[in-house]
Amino acid sequence: MSRFRVTPSVIPNMFTAMNMFSGFLSIVSASQGKLIYAAWLIIIAAIFDALDGAMARLTRSSSELGVELDSLSDVVSFGAAPSFLIYKSYLFQFETLGIIISSLLMLAGGFRLARFNIQLVGFDKSFFKGLPIPSSAITIAAFCLAFYKVPQGYPESYTKIIIPMILLLSYLMVSRIKYDTFPKFKPKELKEKPYLVLLILFTVFLLVFYTFTQALFFMFVFIIVFGIFRHVFYAVKRKF
Repeated sequence: MSRFRVTPSVIPNMFTAMNMFSGFLSIVSASQGKLIYAAWLIIIAAIFDALDGAMARLTRSSSELGVELDSLSDVVSFGAAPSFLIYKSYLFQFETLGIIISSLLMLAGGFRLARFNIQLVGFDKSFFKGLPIPSSAITIAAFCLAFYKVPQGYPESYTKIIIPMILLLSYLMVSRIKYDTFPKFKPKELKEKPYLVLLILFTVFLLVFYTFTQALFFMFVFIIVFGIFRHVFYAVKRKF
């Protein structure tokens, strides 16, 4: 009589499935006008995405199947979901142009993931080429959570940055700009990357003066801008 056996890879793949489901539920919620709920589901999907990687390392069950499944989940949760969220919360008023602009997050994210998969050597990375798609999605979700009000929508002063933000995030995902993996804040890592101390202090400052969702948005803005600044700095340094 055969027995059902749970292989180690099943555990991280379950978290990946929950990531994908959260992304799908976010799209459904946004289509029903539940935009804040949809934004939170993108954040939840990001948590499941982090947990599946952690569980894969813990159970030593990283595999090519897991990588492909993770990428497919990310296209849903961090590509389609934030694109639809920003369309429903603001860009819908621009009709066809709004559809095209909002889709850039999904399209650029898809190219970003495809490039990552064909360049992947091993399963542990210290950095990424191009902005990781979850970072782009969290930025969009946090922006919605921080500034979108029901039923008024976004304040006029913030609507001016939405399209430039989408264009910048889309470009950064397909760029060659280096972004570090999510920091573990270990003593050795803090010594090798002293700017993490600045990130910690900046986050504490934000939490004191802003709400959690606003602090989350500004923290990811800091990470994104720091990556651009570092890229430009080293490019200029190489020339001189």
